Amino acid sequence: MVISFIACNQKKENTPELSINYEKITLDNGLDVIFHVDKSDPVVAVELMAHVGSAREIEGRTGFAHLFEHLLFLESENLGKGGLDKMSARIGGSGANGSTSRDRTNYLQTIPKDALEKMIWAEADKLGWFINTVTNPVLAKEKQVVKNEKRQSVDNRPYGHRQYVIGKNLYPKDHPYNWQVIGSLEDLQNATLDDVKNFFKKWYVPNNSTLVLSGDIDVEQAKKWVHKYFDEIPRGEEIAPIEKRAGIVKETKHLYYEDNFARLPELTLSWPAVEQYHKDSYALDILTEYLSDGKRAPLNKVLVDDLKLTSSTTMFNFTSELAGQIQLIVRAFNNTKLDKVKNGIDLAFTDFEKNGIPQKDLDRIKAGQETAFYRSLSSVLGKGTRLASYNTYTNNPGFVTQDIKNTLSVTREDVMNVYNKYIKGKNFIATSFVPRNGKDLALANSTEAVVAEEKIVIGAEENFDASITATYKKTPSTFDRSTEPPYGNAPEVKVPEVWESSLENGLKVYGIQNAEVPLVQFNLVIDGGQLLESMDKLGVANLTADLMERGTKNKTVSELEDAMAQLGASINIFANKENIRITGTTLAKNYNATLTLAQEMLLEPRWDAVEFELLKKRAVDNLRQQEASPRSVAANAYNELIYGKDNIRSKNVLGTITSVDSITLDDLKSYYTNYISPSVTKMHVVGDISQQDVINSLKDMETKWAAKEVTIPSFKTPDAPEKSTVYFYDIPNAKQSQLRFGSPALAYSDADYYPATVMNYILGGGGFASQLTQQLREGKGYTYGIGSFFSGTKDKGAFTISSGVRSNVTLEASQLVKQILENYGKGYNEKDLATTKGFLIKSNARAFETMRAKLRMLENISTYNLPTDYVNGREKIVNDMTIDRIQELSGKYLNPNKMIWLVVGDAKTQLKRMEKLGFGKPVLLNETEIPIKD
Repeated sequence: MVISFIACNQKKENTPELSINYEKITLDNGLDVIFHVDKSDPVVAVELMAHVGSAREIEGRTGFAHLFEHLLFLESENLGKGGLDKMSARIGGSGANGSTSRDRTNYLQTIPKDALEKMIWAEADKLGWFINTVTNPVLAKEKQVVKNEKRQSVDNRPYGHRQYVIGKNLYPKDHPYNWQVIGSLEDLQNATLDDVKNFFKKWYVPNNSTLVLSGDIDVEQAKKWVHKYFDEIPRGEEIAPIEKRAGIVKETKHLYYEDNFARLPELTLSWPAVEQYHKDSYALDILTEYLSDGKRAPLNKVLVDDLKLTSSTTMFNFTSELAGQIQLIVRAFNNTKLDKVKNGIDLAFTDFEKNGIPQKDLDRIKAGQETAFYRSLSSVLGKGTRLASYNTYTNNPGFVTQDIKNTLSVTREDVMNVYNKYIKGKNFIATSFVPRNGKDLALANSTEAVVAEEKIVIGAEENFDASITATYKKTPSTFDRSTEPPYGNAPEVKVPEVWESSLENGLKVYGIQNAEVPLVQFNLVIDGGQLLESMDKLGVANLTADLMERGTKNKTVSELEDAMAQLGASINIFANKENIRITGTTLAKNYNATLTLAQEMLLEPRWDAVEFELLKKRAVDNLRQQEASPRSVAANAYNELIYGKDNIRSKNVLGTITSVDSITLDDLKSYYTNYISPSVTKMHVVGDISQQDVINSLKDMETKWAAKEVTIPSFKTPDAPEKSTVYFYDIPNAKQSQLRFGSPALAYSDADYYPATVMNYILGGGGFASQLTQQLREGKGYTYGIGSFFSGTKDKGAFTISSGVRSNVTLEASQLVKQILENYGKGYNEKDLATTKGFLIKSNARAFETMRAKLRMLENISTYNLPTDYVNGREKIVNDMTIDRIQELSGKYLNPNKMIWLVVGDAKTQLKRMEKLGFGKPVLLNETEIPIKD
C-alpha cells in the first residue's frame, strides 16, 4: 500500500488516520528534499516547488512569477535549447509542466524510473545554471506566449475579466492579491531583462524551494544524486514570510461590466475571508458546499426551484496563503434582471439562518470531501504535490494527517459561526457581468467596472529572433555538468492483467483488479448516443442522460443525492456523439451499494417533468453561451465543414435552440425504451475488487435489464476536399483567432490509424517536441498552444490542427502552418524518428499508473475488439517505423492543398488578409448582427 493508515486515539472511537510515508532532508543551502516510496508502478514523479507566486511581485511589475513558469522550461546552460521540454520527449516523460498561483510556482512531471538521475540533474540545472540563458530575444518571445495565454484564458473568454474586477475591489491597492497571477499585458511588455534577472535571483533559490521525489525510488541512491547535483548551488538571501492579511471591503460595492463574449447575465458576490489551513477555512468549505451543491441546497431551492431564475448556483471558499475569499456565482437565464437573483439569494440566506445545516448533510459533505481527498492521492504525482505544498506552507510534509482531520472535526456550530462571522451583514463586492448593451440587467446602483481592453493592431508587437544563441560566461561547477547522466536499469513494464466476462442479457464486462488505493471506478458505456437521434430532435440523448441523473422511481433528486453522498460516492450520466455513459467512483467497501444506486438510475428513471423543463432551459442557455465562445464556435463550425450539414456527426450534442424547444418528455422515454439495452453496453471496472465480486454484484442487473435489438446507423464521412478553401466566422473584436485546419482522414480501426498517429508525433502530437509548437510558439510567439491529431472512432474522423493565435498574426500563423505541412515529409530525419520512438516506447512505463488510464485501456479493448496486450502490438509498430513510412503517411494525410482552413476571429481586421494564404477569397460563414461595444 502506498497510502498507510496508523491508529490514533480519539475520544469517540479508535479511528484510523491517513498518513503518507516520507523522509525529509534539508541541504546546507536550505533546499528541502522529500522522498516518498511507491513501487506500484515503475515511475517517479519529480516536483520542484518555489515559494514564489504573484504575491511576491510588486505593482507595475506583475506577471513575473508566471513568466518564469514558462522560461524555466526553455533552456539552461547544460540542457541547452529546448531544456526540459525536449528532454521529456526523449525519456518518455509525461511532459514537463508547471503552474503558478498567488503563492507558489511548481514544476512537475512523471517519468520512467530509469530516468531519475537525468531529472535530478535537469532540475538542478534549472535552479543553478539557468538565468544566463535568458536574453532579450528569449524574453521578448516568451512575453508574447504569456500574452497569448492571457488572451486565450481571460480576454477572449466569456466572464474572463470577473476575477480581475473582484481582485481590484476586494483587496487594497498595496495588497499582493490585488492583481491577477497572469499579470497585465502592459506590465509584461514593460519588463526589462534586468527586472527579470533580479526577480529570479531573489526568489528562485534553494532556501525558498522544495524538491519532492515520489514513486519507485531507492532513497539512499536518490539522496546521493540530490547531493551531487544540488549541493553547490548557493543559498540565496534570507526571505522573511509575508504577513497574512485579509481583504478589506469598507462598504458594499455594486459593479457592472458589459462583456463582449457573454450571452447571459451573471451575478457574483464576494466576501473577504481567512487564509488556507485556518480553522475557519474548513467550516467555510462545508458551508459553501452546503449552500449551493445539490437539489436541497438552500440557494438551489430558492433560485432554481422556486423562482426559476437559473439552472444552478456555485459557491466556494477560495483560500490562499495570505487570505481567502468567499464567492457566490449565479449565471441567470436569458434577460433575467440580476436584482431578482440578489433577492433570491437573500431569501436563501434567511432560510439557512433559521435552520442551519442538518447533521445528515454535514456528514454527507464530509464523506464526499474525504473521498475526494483520497482520490487526490491516488497517483505519485498527486502525492508529490501534496507533500510539496504542505512543506511550502506549513514546513511539515506530514500535515496531510491534520488536514483531513480538520475537515472531519467540523461541527454544525462551526458552520453557523463562520456564516455569521464572514457573510451575514458583512460588506461584499457584487459584480454584474452582462451581455453587451445589457446594462439594464445589472444590479441597481451599479458602477461600471474599469477593464483595459487590448486593441487589435497589425504589427504591434516587437520583432525578435528567438533562435539567436545566448553568449555568456558559464556558471562554474566542481564537475562537468554538460554530460547528461546515463539511464538506470530499464523498468519492467507490466501490462495490467485484464479479465473479461459477459452476462446472459448480453452485457459484456471487463475489469482490472488493483489494490493500490481502497477505491473502485467503473463505467457502463451504452453505444448509440447522438447517432440514434433524428435531425428534428437533436439533443434527445443529452437530455435523456441528464434526466436519468435526476431522481429514480423511488427516490427524489434530493434523496438520490443524499444516498450517493452518504456513501462518499459519485455517479454521473452523460451523452456524447457515440454513446451514453454512466460513471461511478466509490470507496471499495461501498462498491455494492454504489452499484445498486447506479442500477436504480439506469433501470428506474423518475421522468420528472419539472426537472425535464429545467434541463431544457439549461441546455438552451449553454447553447446561447456557446454562440459567444470563440472556441465553441470553432468546434461547431469545423464539424459542419468536415462532415457536412446533413451528417449527424456534424451536430452539437446539445442540439439546437429550436430542436431542444421542440423535445417532449415522451421523446426521451421513446429514446430510452428503444435504445438503452445491455446488448449494446460494455461495463469496465478498475480498483480494489475481484472479478468474482464484480460478477456477483451484477446478478440483479442481469435479470432485471432485458435485452433488445438496437441497430446503430453508420454515417459516411466525406472524402478530403479536392482543393483547399478558407472559411471565416466573424467574432467582432476577438483578441485571438481560433484556427481549425484539417480534412476527413481515418477511422480508429483503419490499419493506418496508429501508424499515422506515430507519424504525427513530431508534427503536432508531441507537445514541445513538435514542429508546430517549436515554430509557432517557441519560434514566433504567435500562440500559447497548438497541436495536431487524428480523431477517428468506429467511423472515419478528421485530421485536425488546432490553435488560438493572437489576432494580428492570423495570416502569418496560417502561412507558417502551411509551410510546415509542405515540408514535413521531406524534412523528416533520423533524429525526429529517434525522438518519436524514444517517447512512445519509454512512456509505456507510466501508461497504466492511474485508474483512469486503466479504464481507458479497457475501453479501447472493448470498443475496438483489441487484444488485451494491444500495447505490445503498438510498440512493434513504433519499433518498425521508418522514415520512408513516415513520408508515405504524411503524403497521404497531410496535404495542405486539400484541406479545410477555418478561422474564427475578427473579420474587420483579418478577413481580407486571409486571401494571401493562396486559397482564394475566404468564405464568410456568418453576418454579425450585434454591433460591438468599443
